[in-house]
Amino acid sequence: MPALDRSACALLFSGAHTAHAFGDEPVTDAQIRELWDLVSPAPTAFNSHPMRMVLVRSAAARERLVSHMSEGNKAKTAAAPLSVVLAWDDAFPATLPRVLPHNPAAAGFFGDDERRRTFAVQQAWLQAGYFIVGVRAIGLAAGPMLGFDAPGVDADLLAGTSLRSICVVNVGAPSADSYKPRSPRLAYDEVVTVL
Repeated sequence: MPALDRSACALLFSGAHTAHAFGDEPVTDAQIRELWDLVSPAPTAFNSHPMRMVLVRSAAARERLVSHMSEGNKAKTAAAPLSVVLAWDDAFPATLPRVLPHNPAAAGFFGDDERRRTFAVQQAWLQAGYFIVGVRAIGLAAGPMLGFDAPGVDADLLAGTSLRSICVVNVGAPSADSYKPRSPRLAYDEVVTVL
């Protein structure tokens, strides 16, 4: 399997940062489709893919989302070209016959509410990581945030659906002031254990 060159690795990983501000260019539906086409092969158990993307485009929806953000995230969410609520779908087992056709009994594994929800959250977070890398891969910047009232978003923007939020990601073209200096990282020997 061929490896990415150093510039591609820097774009996706070593040179990438969380974005805190963006340029004025809109994020188009075509870009989001390109992003989904790129990241949809992300691995999930049972090929379940429970993550959903809620694009917060209208001014009214943006205002409602901002009201649920923590103080430090309100202004940047209000100013971002696009905010995306990443959520997990509690009804994901209904899609298993299509995405896992060789195991028609798979949906029965998720009859227990706690098992289904724990599984869906874990798998959606895996997809969220791919989502962030995918945003970078199509030439945009991502500002993922956990500083928000998830139950509030669920009761407001996601009311009447089977979706439950896990994070909010601001997306857009990076600007000159998008990034803060990178904070230190742990060293290899601090995170790797060899057994």
